[in-house]
Amino acid sequence: MRRLEASHQQLLSRRLRPLAYALVAVVGLILTLTWVALQTQVTLAGFLNGESLWSKAQKQSVIDLDAYAAHGRPADLAGFRRNYAVLMSDRWARDAIASGDFSHADVNDAFARGGVIPEAIPGMVFIFQYFDGMPYVREAVSEWRSVDGSLADLEDTADRLEKGYGAGTLQASDIVLERSRIAKLNDYIEPRAKAFSLYIANGASWLGRVLFFTVLGVAALASSLWLRMAGRILAGIRGTEERYSLLFDSAADAIFMVDEETGRILDANRRAASWLGCSREELSGMELAALFVDGSPHTGVGSLRNPDGSLRPVETQSSLVVWGARQVSQAIVRDISDRVAMEQERKIASEALASIAEGVIIADADRRVTTANAAHTKLTGFPVQALRRTRFDITRTLPDGRPLPQSLWDDIAAGDNWVGEVESRRADGSTYPELMSISTIRDRDGRPQHYVAVVSDITARKADRQRLQHLATHDPLTGLVTRSEFERRCAEAITRAAHERGAVAVLFVDLDAFKVVNDSYSHATGDALLMRVAERIRAQLSPHDVAGRIGGDEFTVLLADLRSREEALVVAETMLAALARPFDLGDYELYVSASIGIAGYPLDGNDAVTLIANADAAMYVAKTEERNALRFYTPKMHADARRRLKLASELRQALIRNEFYLVYQPSIEMKSGRIVAVEALIRWRHPERGNVAPDEFIPIAESLGLIRQIDQWVLETACRQLLQWDEARLPPLRMAVNVSAGSFGHPDFLQGVCQALQEIGIPPKRLLVELTESAILRLGEDTERAMLALHNLGVAVAIDDFGTGYSSLAYLKLPAVAYLKIDRSFVTGLPMNANDVAITEAMVAIARSLDLHTIAEGIETEGQHEFLLRAGCQEGQGFLYSRPLPPDEIERLLAPRTTGSKRLSLVPPKRA
Repeated sequence: MRRLEASHQQLLSRRLRPLAYALVAVVGLILTLTWVALQTQVTLAGFLNGESLWSKAQKQSVIDLDAYAAHGRPADLAGFRRNYAVLMSDRWARDAIASGDFSHADVNDAFARGGVIPEAIPGMVFIFQYFDGMPYVREAVSEWRSVDGSLADLEDTADRLEKGYGAGTLQASDIVLERSRIAKLNDYIEPRAKAFSLYIANGASWLGRVLFFTVLGVAALASSLWLRMAGRILAGIRGTEERYSLLFDSAADAIFMVDEETGRILDANRRAASWLGCSREELSGMELAALFVDGSPHTGVGSLRNPDGSLRPVETQSSLVVWGARQVSQAIVRDISDRVAMEQERKIASEALASIAEGVIIADADRRVTTANAAHTKLTGFPVQALRRTRFDITRTLPDGRPLPQSLWDDIAAGDNWVGEVESRRADGSTYPELMSISTIRDRDGRPQHYVAVVSDITARKADRQRLQHLATHDPLTGLVTRSEFERRCAEAITRAAHERGAVAVLFVDLDAFKVVNDSYSHATGDALLMRVAERIRAQLSPHDVAGRIGGDEFTVLLADLRSREEALVVAETMLAALARPFDLGDYELYVSASIGIAGYPLDGNDAVTLIANADAAMYVAKTEERNALRFYTPKMHADARRRLKLASELRQALIRNEFYLVYQPSIEMKSGRIVAVEALIRWRHPERGNVAPDEFIPIAESLGLIRQIDQWVLETACRQLLQWDEARLPPLRMAVNVSAGSFGHPDFLQGVCQALQEIGIPPKRLLVELTESAILRLGEDTERAMLALHNLGVAVAIDDFGTGYSSLAYLKLPAVAYLKIDRSFVTGLPMNANDVAITEAMVAIARSLDLHTIAEGIETEGQHEFLLRAGCQEGQGFLYSRPLPPDEIERLLAPRTTGSKRLSLVPPKRA
């Protein structure tokens, strides 16, 4: 503290001496009146405080007693007893004083227990003892006494309730009755308590007026003695006071004048009052230390509480001055909220920098590292000390190995942020792909002052992207390219051959009797055979040749850089011989053969689609005529036209003669085992040939344009069957219907779906349209339009055999696509095949992120079921649960049990 002496003290004393003489005569009276006023105010404060506590205790006792009556909680009874004790303590003190024979100590203790301010107790006792007939006091005491009996009734009620709850004999009617009594007692007590409060307040007001006029008279007398003398003196010092007042009240900081001995505030400026939300008069007499929430006016830094309850950080400077014989501390309190906020922001920024998961580098304008967080050290292995004052781009290059170009830094300096992939070097010399974002912190002139780089390791992300890209362009079972990728590479080879005047050949390879392998053994055996076939095909090719799988057992081979298509003959013959050798599949040794068709550019077509189609036609001729043979495409290869026309006629007759029928394969909910859907599968009962498999007549129907009528028949028949099950009051199912590309792309398809739903009366959400990837691809630009129309109609779409054809992730974003069917080729290898596990988990994760419903088909073992359940697949189909069944068998499975349960049941698995 700094001590200051008032240099003009003696001069001011001489100027004020006449006023002092004039005031000597009245100082005794003023002191006496002041003491009386202070004692009276304290007494009034005690009255008001006691009245407030008494009223509060009365109200709370009623509330607690009512709560105890309603719930029987001991805490409520304890609250009643506590508040009732306050009422009784005040009542005893009142009655003791009225008796005239009492102990002041006992009365003081009783009022203290009632919460009366200790300083006010003697004055209250004096008034109750000698002035109980004073206006308003008399009425207040009368109202107070009028509720004594009601308060006693509350105590009796509490005793009854306590006894009843303790004995457990209280009935609901007893509780209602007791609460009614409590309410009546409260109705009697409450208006008298209010009247008591009103009389006390009026009495305080009356005494205040008496004190006011008394002091006013004394002040008027004193003023008449020294007013004239003070006039000239005040005129002289007015200027000094005004300057001080202006400086005092207009200060930006809060200023308190504090008595050094007592620590109480003598005066405060407007800023202090506004900060604390009270008037300067209210601050006067308060202890300055009590205003500080933490710290003190002597510690330098602390906090004041704002009117809204928030804290204001402040810094205090004090100086000691002498006013007459009194030492006064002048405390200047300065708001340091901005400084504290900046320090907090710096602390948060520092902690955020240290805890952020990505690596963060801060460099100066020369790109030299000033600091880096722990994540960057963990990522690169470089400690901050080793990086400091080195340029952070020294250890980073573009993905192709070139250094970061100057143009990049020019763009950043111009105001752009840069985000891109770089190759980063670790401390051990290894490198990894890194995603780096660079931004700038600028000075007042807009020049780069610091660079902030945020980096993260994207090794796993790049691997996932490459794996998805590979999945989109390669068959997951065989590793060969998909049809779309094969067509793309074929188109590139044709373009190259056109420039170089060369040739390109396409081989279409189809296994003979592959369906027999699937039917005789299992799909797992069939998949294993396909993988071995793919290996043998690849073994016959040169590095620049391409092999692809475009169907179940259909493969294509691209031979580029040829002089003529005949050069493909040697590769085709070698491939036939390789595929004719036995396949050792562990438990089985299988013999298969293949039929190969060959088409070449430029003789047999000028584009990839035409070459593949013509090679397919040549393969068909080889399979039809001989098998285990090869054929070059010729324009005359239409020898099967008559057979196809005959089959077309039989197909048309089959529709007319009602030779088609449907079977239904259940789809179960993986978690619960409930049958939630069925898939309608068409079968043909030929009058001469018996049952004809769909694999035989569906392709012919598609090529001849009959598939649309067949699909429409399947749709209507399935919907009618669903209606029959609903009428039989079976649990509701979802009906899945397979639709070919020819039907889906036809202009009348949507109208047929809408008409079938309306005529039969099936809600659109109960119908699921299943499309294969190849069907979606064939639609081309009309895909999104058709999908949007189905979506608006309310019919969902499932992508069937996902991952076996083209695996374009763009399909999953089409409108109406709500289901994703995982092909049996991936399910078969679960859970032992690591590739199938990875692909299946990836597809389930993709579907989950896109909010698609997943259905796995071809589930034959419980191991596959358990894996798919853990992976998050929602539904499953397969022989483990049920083979395709006729309608009556489905109805038997879904029929309610004798218990009346509507729960859908699970077809028992066929365990070995």
